[in-house]
Amino acid sequence: MQDMQLLQDGLALMGVGMGFVFAFLTILVVVTTLMSLVIRRLAPAPAQPAPMPAPASSDKADDAQLMAVISAAVHRYRHRHRHRR
Repeated sequence: MQDMQLLQDGLALMGVGMGFVFAFLTILVVVTTLMSLVIRRLAPAPAQPAPMPAPASSDKADDAQLMAVISAAVHRYRHRHRHRR
């Protein structure tokens, strides 16, 4: 009979613990939501960023130079790390 009483006490304690955690998490979600609403109302509207000027049209010479620099960097990297494989 004592084992059954211990089992019932354990289940009751588990129920109380799970209920407490559920209630705490529910309150946490509600409070966080309310805080978010309050902050949105009290905070000033975000300033609109200045429009970015349109980038100058890219020249073919710039693209060719960029490709040459990237190719040289890749070649140098591969040459230095060839023996480590």
